[in-house]
Amino acid sequence: MAKNATNGRYSKEFRHEAVNMIIEGGLTAYEASRQLSLPKSTLENWVRAYKAGKLSDIGGERRPLTQVEEELERVKRELAQVKQERDILRNL
Repeated sequence: MAKNATNGRYSKEFRHEAVNMIIEGGLTAYEASRQLSLPKSTLENWVRAYKAGKLSDIGGERRPLTQVEEELERVKRELAQVKQERDILRNL
């Protein structure tokens, strides 16, 4: 998941994976926003855009991410996954 925390830019992959946490993963927008450190309203906007078939159109005018930004987001994605797994195991 690629997100640049300093300027609020999110990659298409990050947006799609965040939406999948809600659509397929069964999380609420609030739960996903906490795990990903995103505003809940941003996730809700992405879900609406996804349902309208326009999620890929968001952020199209932005510059490409650097390798460092991509690596940072890969690590953040892994961390979010580990947190989700941890939370699942806590509930067992």
